[in-house]
Amino acid sequence: MSLRIIFMGTPAFSVPTLRLLVDAGHRIVAVYTQPPRPGGRRGLDLQKSPVHQAAELLGLPVFTPVNFKDPGERERFRDLNADVGVVVAYGLLLPEAILNGTRDGCYNGHASLLPRWRGAAPIQRAIMAGDTKTGMMVMKMDKGLDTGAVALIREVEIGPNMTAGELHDRLMLVGAKAMAEAMVKLEMNDLPLTPQPEDGVLYAAKIDKAETRIDFSRDAGDVHNHIRGLAPFPGAWFELETGGKPERVKVLASELAEGQGAAGQLLTDDLVVACGSGAVRLIRLQKAGGKPLAAADFLRGTQLAAGTRLS
Repeated sequence: MSLRIIFMGTPAFSVPTLRLLVDAGHRIVAVYTQPPRPGGRRGLDLQKSPVHQAAELLGLPVFTPVNFKDPGERERFRDLNADVGVVVAYGLLLPEAILNGTRDGCYNGHASLLPRWRGAAPIQRAIMAGDTKTGMMVMKMDKGLDTGAVALIREVEIGPNMTAGELHDRLMLVGAKAMAEAMVKLEMNDLPLTPQPEDGVLYAAKIDKAETRIDFSRDAGDVHNHIRGLAPFPGAWFELETGGKPERVKVLASELAEGQGAAGQLLTDDLVVACGSGAVRLIRLQKAGGKPLAAADFLRGTQLAAGTRLS
């Protein structure tokens, strides 16, 4: 036996779940993803989403509506006669007509331990807050923002130096296996639903560019969490005076270090920076337009001695 599934997702994070559902023998009757967006080096080429590309390689029909306001789009969704919708990082709010447009509704793979970190950026916010664990949850969707009843939980530890990119890749695989398991249970009519607790709700707002600059006046732990929570994208950054002009430098990895000094001051020649309290060591950096470099390689091209001030 297998389920008739409508899959809805957009970024690379969603692709392993789609592939695992196909490998499990389910019939993917349609894939919904975000429309192609301008991309390429000059932003002139329309680029299909990772899910779109994967679906085409798998020979699956793909739909890319801008939204579901059109009654025709809603009717097409219902006419697919699917058993269930599977949603992983789709990027569109689904109206009730879509949530109820399959026999068993829609199930979402969400990258947090709900109700903590509902919303757009749960991976980044968990690390930025200093959380030591997170997870993937399979949730039956309702009209609220990540408020549906939980069907399955898989916890994941967050290491002290783990970046958002590393956690993303870990959760991507954990989430795929969790959703595949949930669909087996659903097919067997053995997928219990537990309402989310009312306490502990936090919202993971989308990352704003205005919050990406590093504030070395904060505690070293906060600075470290800020750096790794934004790595590799969009990247936390500081400015460095080179040739009388400010140059932006992203920090893609860091670690806590020993030392005290004026906030933003280099305490050593190997990129230990003083914070409001404590210090951090910058491990991996990237200049605007350049390649990511380990600290030693970065210092070969940029002379930075102890006492230099980073802002």
